[in-house]
Amino acid sequence: MKDANKRLIIVLAIVVAAVFLRLPKLEMRPMHTDEAVHAIKFGQLLEDGQYRYDRNEYHGPTLNYLTLIPAWLGSDENLNDIDEFTVRIIPVVCGVLLVLLPLLLVDGIGFPAAVWIMAFTAMSPAFVFYSRYYIQEMLLVCFTFAAIAFGFRYTQNKNFKWALLTGISVGLMHATKETCIIAFGSFVLAWVFTYLLGRREDISTKLQAVKPLHVLAAILAAIAVSILFYSSFFKNPEGIFDSVRTYATYFSRASQNPIHNKSWYYYFDILTWVEGFEKITFNEDYIVVAACFGFFAAISRKYSSFFNSGFVRFIAFYTLIMTVIYSAIPYKTPWSMLGFFHGMVLLSGIGTDCLIKIVRSRWEKVIVWGVIILFGLISPLVQSYLSSFKYYADTSNPYVYAHTSNDIFDITKRVEQISAVHPDGRNMYIEVVCPDDDYWPLPWYLRSFANVGWWNKVDAASPAAELIIAAPEVEQEILKKLYETPEPGKRHLYVPVFDSYSQLRPQVELKGFVRKSLWDRLGQAAGE
Repeated sequence: MKDANKRLIIVLAIVVAAVFLRLPKLEMRPMHTDEAVHAIKFGQLLEDGQYRYDRNEYHGPTLNYLTLIPAWLGSDENLNDIDEFTVRIIPVVCGVLLVLLPLLLVDGIGFPAAVWIMAFTAMSPAFVFYSRYYIQEMLLVCFTFAAIAFGFRYTQNKNFKWALLTGISVGLMHATKETCIIAFGSFVLAWVFTYLLGRREDISTKLQAVKPLHVLAAILAAIAVSILFYSSFFKNPEGIFDSVRTYATYFSRASQNPIHNKSWYYYFDILTWVEGFEKITFNEDYIVVAACFGFFAAISRKYSSFFNSGFVRFIAFYTLIMTVIYSAIPYKTPWSMLGFFHGMVLLSGIGTDCLIKIVRSRWEKVIVWGVIILFGLISPLVQSYLSSFKYYADTSNPYVYAHTSNDIFDITKRVEQISAVHPDGRNMYIEVVCPDDDYWPLPWYLRSFANVGWWNKVDAASPAAELIIAAPEVEQEILKKLYETPEPGKRHLYVPVFDSYSQLRPQVELKGFVRKSLWDRLGQAAGE
C-alpha cells in the first residue's frame, strides 16, 4: 500500500472516531444554564431576524449567526422548531475541524506529529465534552488554531489566500468571545520570545519577505468580519463600539466576581490526577506530561532537526503564556482552559513524535509505545465515552460545572402530562417563581408553552396559576397567596406536583403545586 493511501486511512480513521465521539445523542445531556440562555437568544434571532449585541452578557455573535445554518437546513422557523441537535451541531462541527486543522502544519512539524495531535484532540475528554456544548468556547479555540495554521501556511509560501484566511480567522476570534484578547496578547509575546531565542537574522529575512499588501489585506479582512457580526450585518452600528466597551465589563468580571473565583492551580487539578480515588477519576495526564516534553524539545537545539524550530517555539511560548495568564485570572470555569489546553495538545503531539524518534532499544520502544497507546489513546477514549455518555451530568465529572440535573426531564414530562388534561392544553397558565430569576434552563424546556409567567418574587395581587413551580425559599409566601389571600369560597386546594424536591442544579431545588381538581383529572387519565 502506498504511503499516501496509508496516510489517508489514518486520517479518516481519526476523523471518524472524532465524529462518533461528538455527534451521537446530542439531546441526551440536560441543557446547561448557559446553553439555554444562548438557545433562547438564538430563537429570537430565528423568529424575528433581530440580534443586538449585549456588551454586558452573552459574549460575541458568531454562535448565534452560525446556528442559523442548521436551523435553515432543517426548515426551522421558530423556537419551538429547534432542538438540542440544532444548536449543538455547530460546536460539533468546530470540534471536528479542530481535529483536521493539524494537517496544515505538516510542513512544519511532520506528518507523524500532526497525526498525534489529531488523535489526541479527537480522543481528549475535554474536547469531546465541550464539542457537544452550546457555548462559544469550541468556536473560539477552532478559530484561534485556524489563525495559527493559516498564518503558518502564509509564512511558507507568501500566498495571498493564506493571509486572507488568517485575517478572517482573527476576525472570527474577535466576534466570538472577549477572551480572544488573551490569545492576541499571547501571539505577540510568543513571537517576541521566539525572535529573542532564535536566529534573528533568519527571522528578519522572513519578515522582509512578507508582503505589506498581504498584511494590510489580512488586517482589513479581520476588521470587516468583526464589523459584520457586531453590527448585526449593519443593522446595529452601535454594536461595533460596544465590542470595545465590553472590556470594561470583562475586566471587572474577571477580577471581582467571587462566584467563579478559583485558586491558580484549579485547571491543573482538573487535568491531572492529583487527588485520591473518587467515584471515577478523570484526567488528561498524558497530554500534560507529553506537552512538557514537547516544550523542552521546542527550546532545545537538540531536536531542531525534527521540526520547524521557529514555529514550534512560537507554539511553546504561546502555550506557556496562555497557561500562565489563565491560571492567574481568578475567574475560572472548566471550559475556559480549552484555549491553553489546546496548546498543550499541540506540544504533546510534537513531544510524542520526538520521543518515538529518539528511543533506540527494543525495550525502550515497547515501553514508549505501550505508554502512548494505553495512556495517550485508550484511557482518553474510555474517559471520553464515560464523561460524555454516562457521567454527563454527574458531579464526579470535572467538566460538569453547575450543571442542570437530570430531574429537569422529569419536571418537563410532568408539566406536559398536566397540560394534556387541561382544557387550554399548552396554552395553560404556568407560574414560575424563583428569586434572582434563578429558574434557568426552564425557559428552554418550557419553550412550547405559550403562557408562562416568570417571576422573581411572589405577586400576591396576581391570580394564582393552576400549576406553580417555585423555589423552596418562597414556599411559605405561595401558601399564603393560595390559602390566606383569597376570600372564603374562592380558595382552591393545591397538592404537590413532585413526590419530593426536584433538583434544578446542585443546591438549587424546585417545588411544584397543582390545583387538586387538575391533579385528579391527571389521575383519571392515567387510569384509563
